[in-house]
Amino acid sequence: MGQISILLVTLLFILILTARLRVHPFLSLIAGSLLVGVLAGETEGTMEAITTGMSSIFAEYAIVVTGGSIIGVILQKSGATSIIADDIIKIFKKPVLALLLLGFMFAVPMMCLILAFIIFLPVAKDLSEKLNLKKGVTEGALALGTMVSFGLIYPSPGIYAFIRDVGPTAEISAFRVLVTGLLIAVPVSLVGYLYIIKVYNMKTKEDYFRHTSPAKNPAVVQVLPTRVACYAPIVIPVILIVMRITTHSPVFYFIGNPGMALMSGAVMAMVLPTRNFVSADVRAWVEKGIRRSGLVMLDICGGGALGATLAMAGVGEALGNMLLVSSIPALLIPFVIGAAIQTVQGSRMVTLFVASALVVPIMPQLGLPAEIVLFSMASGTFLISHFNDPFFWVLGDFADMEIPQILKTYTMGGIVMGITSMTITGVIYHAFY
Repeated sequence: MGQISILLVTLLFILILTARLRVHPFLSLIAGSLLVGVLAGETEGTMEAITTGMSSIFAEYAIVVTGGSIIGVILQKSGATSIIADDIIKIFKKPVLALLLLGFMFAVPMMCLILAFIIFLPVAKDLSEKLNLKKGVTEGALALGTMVSFGLIYPSPGIYAFIRDVGPTAEISAFRVLVTGLLIAVPVSLVGYLYIIKVYNMKTKEDYFRHTSPAKNPAVVQVLPTRVACYAPIVIPVILIVMRITTHSPVFYFIGNPGMALMSGAVMAMVLPTRNFVSADVRAWVEKGIRRSGLVMLDICGGGALGATLAMAGVGEALGNMLLVSSIPALLIPFVIGAAIQTVQGSRMVTLFVASALVVPIMPQLGLPAEIVLFSMASGTFLISHFNDPFFWVLGDFADMEIPQILKTYTMGGIVMGITSMTITGVIYHAFY
């Protein structure tokens, strides 16, 4: 069977397992990886490719994802996220915009857009009830905010994976990726905000925080952490990572490694905002964070396995050659690949891993700067999120949104933001390269 046929059959197989049969993504991805090996006639090397793909992903991201998950859980349980949410809402005065910014800020440090959404969902629901907003406005804004930063901002695992796959060469710079990602993500976030306002027939002037002072419980106020304790576990790791990619200091190269930086943030989270809690509570929160990170790691390791088997079968080169001889402009080829994988496979993090494995081998033929290839591909991952996307069902189960409402808010919002991101990427390419 040809490589393109192998890809199509495998993606259809995974789609049936995840969307129709609701099989766990990890099992679906492993089953798809095995199918690739059988169809390619590489049965002897299939298990080696699967274990190699999984182990490389685990070695690279286990510390990063675990550290981010621990930070997220502790900040939520200690009340730190509530303080940060209040600060942002008071500063911006617009609760819908503020919730989008909360998702934008926390998705990358927590290394999971779903975790960031779940943590701040109580804030979204509370504001929606207090301000009498339509169901889905605040929840949708929070979801789109997490979607933007997780898909475009370094060191999100998918963005980090692409840089790793390209290699530590002069061809790509982590600093340029960070700056370019921010240049794209900020206007894309604004478009997401305006989309939510438009789709729910609101006016931007209606998105205004009408402050009401709830009755305060002194017992609760006493256990809230200080603002330094709230922000340090997030801000310090970001500073360390930025210093690593902007300086050549051996010290920052070590402590600014994303794994080292996020574990440092996890240690600060265990110490600073938890002073008023017993050690048994802190241990329970750490264990919960580790368990959550384990589920995330299973999914992305499954994506690593699928990417490795597809590479073994030569699917990336075959797909690239087919697209290169087509009439599709080179700038849109990574976008099409990212959109195709996301539409069929579902998990955005896994999509970035698999798409990277397909796109990196054809970069010489594309003749595009590595950063442009990356953000063209990343823009494609915004399309099309539907029934096989775990986040889709989180919106239904946790936010109590109906399927038509999720499609209108999350699926269509992702399409609008993905097209916007691709458009900005094209403008950056033609203006600066």
